[in-house]
Amino acid sequence: MSWHAGVLDGDGVDWPRLLLAGLVLSLLLALVIAAATSSAAFGPYNPSWEGSSELRGDAESAPEVETHLLRDTAEYEELPATETVAFVIAPEEPYEGEDVARLREFVANGGTLVVLENFGEPGNALLADVGAQARVDGQLLRDQRHHYQGPAMPVANEVGNHSLTDGVDQLTLNYGTAVEPGNATVLVSTSGFTYLGPEGDDLDEQDELRSYPVATVESVGDGRVVVVGDPSVTINAMYDEPDNAAFVRGLYADADHVVFDRSHGGPVPPLLGAVLTLRDSPPLQLFVGGLGIGVVAALSRGRPRTWLEGVRARLPARFRPVESSEERPSYPGLSDAERAEFLRRRHPDWDEERIQRVITALNHPRSEGGTDE
Repeated sequence: MSWHAGVLDGDGVDWPRLLLAGLVLSLLLALVIAAATSSAAFGPYNPSWEGSSELRGDAESAPEVETHLLRDTAEYEELPATETVAFVIAPEEPYEGEDVARLREFVANGGTLVVLENFGEPGNALLADVGAQARVDGQLLRDQRHHYQGPAMPVANEVGNHSLTDGVDQLTLNYGTAVEPGNATVLVSTSGFTYLGPEGDDLDEQDELRSYPVATVESVGDGRVVVVGDPSVTINAMYDEPDNAAFVRGLYADADHVVFDRSHGGPVPPLLGAVLTLRDSPPLQLFVGGLGIGVVAALSRGRPRTWLEGVRARLPARFRPVESSEERPSYPGLSDAERAEFLRRRHPDWDEERIQRVITALNHPRSEGGTDE
C-alpha cells in the first residue's frame, strides 16, 4: 500500500507522521505510568522518595509470600489471621465502627498488626481500639551524637534480643518519635543521648538525656501488635538505610500473607483501583466479559471491507491509500500531462490508449476526487 500525500525525504521517510506517531506514543506511555502509580505519601505504588514502592516490591519478591493491597477492612475476613501480617502506615483517617471491629477481630484471632506512626492521632486511637497498650509519644526525637544526617534523624542502636530483630543492629530514623511501651516488649531503643522536644529546642534546654524505645511488640488475644515510632523507615528514601529493610522483612518473615492496609490512607493508582474493583465485583466481571464477547462476535460477523471503506471515506482524499491498479486515484491538482507522466512511471506496461482512458475517467464528475474540466 502506498500513500500519495505527506512530506517524504530522499529515502521515502515521512518525518512529520513519524514525529507525530512518536509524540502520540509518548503521551500514551505517560498516561499509563500516571494511571499505574500514586503520589500519596507512604503509598506502596508511589515510586518517589516519600513512597514505599521498594517495600512493596521486596514483599512481592519474597518466596511463598502473597501480598494484598487492602482498600476495605472487610477483606480482613477473607484472610487467615494466623498467617497474615498487616501494615498500617501513618493512617490519615481514624478507624471507626465496623473497621475497628474487624481489625480487633483480626488481631484476636491470631493476626499480626504493625502500626507505624509518629505524630498522627489515628495511629494511637487504633492501638487503643484493638487492645494494645503501647502508644507513640508524638514529640520529635533528636540525638546530637548518634544520628544520620542531623539530630532529627537519630540512629537507634540499642536492639533487644528477640526473633523479630534477628540480623538487625540499628534503625535509622527520620523525624520519628518515642514509643511508650506500657507492658509491651521493647525491640529497639535510641542511644542514651536522645531527647524529646520541638525541633527548635537547643540541647542545653533539655533536663534529661536518655534512651527512648522506638519499636515494641506485645501480645493481644491470640495475635500480636508491633508499634514503630517512625513510618519513615518504610519510605524509599530511608528503606535501604541500616537496618531498616532487614527489620521490616523480619516482621513478615514467617507469614504467608502480607497486607498493605490503605483503607484509611491515601488513594491507590487509578489503573490499580479499576483492576481491584473488577476483581472484587463478580457482576462487573460478568458485564465486562459479556461486553468483550459481544465485541468479538460483532467483528467476526461484520464485513471487514465495508468497515475499512467506512474509515477511508472519512479521511481527506489526499490521505487515502491506493491498494491496487484497479482503483481510480484522483491526484488532485495535477494536469492531464502530469497525470499521464505519473501513470507511465507507475504502470510501464500500460499503452497510451489505456492511459488516456484512465485520465478521461478521472476527469469525469462522478469520479472520486475527479475534476470537471
